[in-house]
Amino acid sequence: MPRKAPEPVQQVKQRRDAALRALAHGVPYIQFLGITFDRRGDELTAILPFDDKLIGNPFLPAIHGGVTAAFLEVTAIITLSWSVLWEDIESGVIGLDALEAGDLPRLPKTIDFTVDYLRSGLPRDAYARARVTRSGRRYASVQAEAWQDNRDRPFAQAAAHFLMPRKDG
Repeated sequence: MPRKAPEPVQQVKQRRDAALRALAHGVPYIQFLGITFDRRGDELTAILPFDDKLIGNPFLPAIHGGVTAAFLEVTAIITLSWSVLWEDIESGVIGLDALEAGDLPRLPKTIDFTVDYLRSGLPRDAYARARVTRSGRRYASVQAEAWQDNRDRPFAQAAAHFLMPRKDG
């Protein structure tokens, strides 16, 4: 019995990029802050480009603590959603046309979110990654960290718990 030919790499890449774009563009605050995501395989890195509107204390100057927390929370939510959708995206259950129409499952809801501010966020680009430590049908735990020049020196880290959306809508 002949095997089905593999899907062209470009189609898989387009579907992955469309899914990430749909996830990130579905939240207006992500656009307001200017957060983008760099995808390498199944790993996401969030990028917060520096903008003067992000400064909370102009005397230091330092990125506002609320912006830092929002950046970490957005990173955690999008990473969690991406990890849940990954299998459906890879198998083609979620098609390119559905993604471009914005037909994605609802995002997880934050139960609690704790941020540790380790040092001031300087007036420059920031990066963040999240790691899903537990993901079940109803509940998920995620850890995130943000850094600027050196990943080994994060300026903030977070621990979060999320209520997962039901599969039936």
